[in-house]
Amino acid sequence: MSAVPQSERPELSAIREHMIIGGKPWAHGQGEPLPVYDPATGKIIAHQAEAGPAEVDAAVRAARQAFEDPAWRDMPPVERERLLLKLADLVEANGNALARLETLNNGKLLFLSQGLEVGAGAQWLRYMAGWATKISGETLNVSIPFPPGLKYQAYTRPEPVGVVGAIVPWNFPLLMAIWKIAPAVATGCTVVLKPAEETPLTAIRLAELALEAGFPPGVINVITGRGEVTGAALVAHPGLDKIAFTGSTEVGKLIGKQAMDDMKRVSLELGGKSPVVILDDCPIEQAVQGAAGAIFFNQGQVCTAGSRLFVQRGIYEEVVSGLAELAAAMKVGSGLDPETQIGPMVSARHRQRVLDYIASGKAQGARVLAGGTGGTGNGYFVLPTVFADAPPDARICREEIFGPVVVAAAFDTLDDAVAHANDTRFGLGASIWSNDLTRVHQLIPRIQAGTVWVNTHNMLDPHMPFGGYKESGIGREHGRAAIDMYLEKKSVCMAYPAG
Repeated sequence: MSAVPQSERPELSAIREHMIIGGKPWAHGQGEPLPVYDPATGKIIAHQAEAGPAEVDAAVRAARQAFEDPAWRDMPPVERERLLLKLADLVEANGNALARLETLNNGKLLFLSQGLEVGAGAQWLRYMAGWATKISGETLNVSIPFPPGLKYQAYTRPEPVGVVGAIVPWNFPLLMAIWKIAPAVATGCTVVLKPAEETPLTAIRLAELALEAGFPPGVINVITGRGEVTGAALVAHPGLDKIAFTGSTEVGKLIGKQAMDDMKRVSLELGGKSPVVILDDCPIEQAVQGAAGAIFFNQGQVCTAGSRLFVQRGIYEEVVSGLAELAAAMKVGSGLDPETQIGPMVSARHRQRVLDYIASGKAQGARVLAGGTGGTGNGYFVLPTVFADAPPDARICREEIFGPVVVAAAFDTLDDAVAHANDTRFGLGASIWSNDLTRVHQLIPRIQAGTVWVNTHNMLDPHMPFGGYKESGIGREHGRAAIDMYLEKKSVCMAYPAG
């Protein structure tokens, strides 16, 4: 396993060991600070304060004060747009340091940190900035027959929902922080962001850059800590108007129940078990590369990871054997090494979780074609793993693994493909690989997923709504759909004498 010496890591100087509350660094929390690790080496690189109820309350109060302050409440939409555009510029200007910091803390390949966390993050900020000046209501034609002698004028008025508690996962820490913050502040909301306990570093830096861009203190706050401590206190806080959560379905259900008890607005982007359906007209090399990209992208730590591979029987053996050969040849190592193709899992705990799933697959009779073990060294590595012939009720077929593990099976007809694809409690993403547009168009409406890709996988754009069917969530990210998640629609009805 490759590693990069600590002495060659200039991103260490970018680490901030504080939270941002009310525009100020906040260094203390409850209990002992939490260690933050480099997944490629297993070494501690920072210690982060854990926000307890007192710190959560301070952050929510700061966000409420900022929301009600005329400096933010009455700010013209064009000024909110300008602030988001300035923040995008600052993200790009600090892009090299942000990308290296992300790879140090998360383990992902550096070019992904550069292209997605920084590059796509700036793109999302600019896209959402444009929405700030395009939020509008509508005039309504109403016919109210009584009392006589009156006429009515009615219109709708979109208003920001208020203070948002945003909780993001560790797989795309900077990008997903932007996914939550950008639409919220574009509409005029304020935010208390809680990054994952494993990956807090770029979120804190983003909040600092927001202050540098000119956002008023308290508009964007970042608190750190464990989900069961900081996250639970944030979700339960009565000062929140909305919760925006991305993470596991199990945690999302708990948050949804709390939100319903409190009647908070809520949006949930949750887990997946995405099918990759390859039809028999797909060229073998394209099929192999497509299947590999769908599952091994970001070490499989993606909610839309193509972890269930269904290949039409005529090309099944060639595709699966080709995928196994590709997986076995992938170089595993530090994301800072430009030759690395598979980086580490985000944490020792998550590495063990993935290895436990692999062990369960073996125990339940699945055949290992590649990988099936952890890597060597002190980092949190798992070899890219290809299973075949797994029983349909095996855990590796039913549950979200969130690692570089794929399970392959053959199918015969389109009806079989649909049955396999939909045989899951999730419905986040799916992909179809074929140049036969007739069959592709027959499949698309039958697959239960929020996004269906054709001859690609895991590709997103800020204009494309993103979310899931079934237990993959409630609501949508991106596009106008995301803006609507942060707005209340007020109806106004005015009476005046007829005449």
